[in-house]
Amino acid sequence: AAEDDLPVVTFGNLMSEGTALSRRGQHDKALGCFNDALKLRAGDKHCLITRSKCYLKLGDTENSLKDAEASLQIDKTFSEGLYQKAETLYTMGDFEFALVFYHRGRRLRPDLHKFQLGINKAEEAIVNCIGNPSLVKLENKEELCFVSRQAEIKKDQKQQNKPTKDQKQMKKKSPKTEQQLLGALYADKAFLEKLLKDEDLMQSSTRQGIKVMDLVLGGISYLNQRRDFWQQQKPMYARLYERKVLRQQQMRDKKEKPSDISKSIAKDMEDIDLLLARGSAEESCRKAERLLKRIQAWSENEVPNKCELIGNLHSCIGNAQLAMGQMEAALRSHKMDLDCARQNALTDGVSRALDHIGHVYARTGKFQQAINAWEEKIPLAQSSLEKAWLFHEIGRCYLELGKAEEAQDYGQKSLQSADEEGDVEWQLHATVLVAQAQVKLKDYPSAIMTFERALEKAKLVPSEAAQHAIIA
Repeated sequence: AAEDDLPVVTFGNLMSEGTALSRRGQHDKALGCFNDALKLRAGDKHCLITRSKCYLKLGDTENSLKDAEASLQIDKTFSEGLYQKAETLYTMGDFEFALVFYHRGRRLRPDLHKFQLGINKAEEAIVNCIGNPSLVKLENKEELCFVSRQAEIKKDQKQQNKPTKDQKQMKKKSPKTEQQLLGALYADKAFLEKLLKDEDLMQSSTRQGIKVMDLVLGGISYLNQRRDFWQQQKPMYARLYERKVLRQQQMRDKKEKPSDISKSIAKDMEDIDLLLARGSAEESCRKAERLLKRIQAWSENEVPNKCELIGNLHSCIGNAQLAMGQMEAALRSHKMDLDCARQNALTDGVSRALDHIGHVYARTGKFQQAINAWEEKIPLAQSSLEKAWLFHEIGRCYLELGKAEEAQDYGQKSLQSADEEGDVEWQLHATVLVAQAQVKLKDYPSAIMTFERALEKAKLVPSEAAQHAIIA
């Protein structure tokens, strides 16, 4: 009888308890819950990621990485797995590898801005570690050659003093030629040759017993080898030709190079997205409008993907206007994006614009127009996940219009797509939509069963707020 009174331990209960403990900072206890949950449902990708986060908070990066990789072995396109792997690699200091997985995640889920933020912080960390490559200027200074010079000195110490041979070598090249070949090192060579004329100094020795003449000749010998090496690598006629070509390029490059323009645009686009994500919609909008004017002034040769960028900027401006509550302006911007994409047969642009137009209509209560835009987007949806949220949004609009049967139909379609993707969160949203439609249709027994299924899904997410809402 006592055993019958014990509560039944389920996967959902363990996940909920583990998440609650983790939020309170009791990561060791939370880890135990996740371990037990995985015994009940081995290989559950959502549980693996939750445990990976727990390991990371405990500083166990090795096990955190193992769990993230295990979730990706189950599902290569699992966005949470990619993000967690990137975060773990970043914590481990493997910024380059972290950057790779942030980029993969952003390609898969461009709607999740955390991947873009990950890219930004990984790139910043790399620059902080190794410096900005564009700012690094290598100089051929004497110090860089210290090891090689010491080797030459040791070699020359074994030989007899042969000043005449080195002096002959010096005469082989004219001073002008040597200066061009040695560059900044020519002054060093001239100084050493001047020292050779000081007979008293040449006969003296250092504290270590090395003759000064040996050191000077060693230095001159090394510089002669450098001169001969550069002569072989890049003869004088090649240098003259290079200078001529460089002058021609400088004349041509008075205008901004296309490659520089592309880099500048990419940086500005990143800043625009980042400003909006941080809540600076007004600043994001202003920056996008300024960039749009600049791009419109450039030619197709300078910016090969000009039409695509113009559409993209209209989209960015529309998103910023929506965030500022400027609904009519946002709708105009997204319609300009749609026109631009249609004129240039840009399928991705058409899909993006229809998505945003639907959102603006839905926010302003024009549910039928939102449905029209989103239903036009359906054939352009590229993944089950995209279809899951698209069908859900259409179903939600039908529910708002009081068309419960259509809402239920789209809720079922959304659930099917979420099942194909294996996304628990969208399975939850779709199930709740179906249950609400069934309530509107007064099919209460079915609605209760569907709400119960939704509650099970809510325990897997886990979301305490969702659970309370469904129970209510």
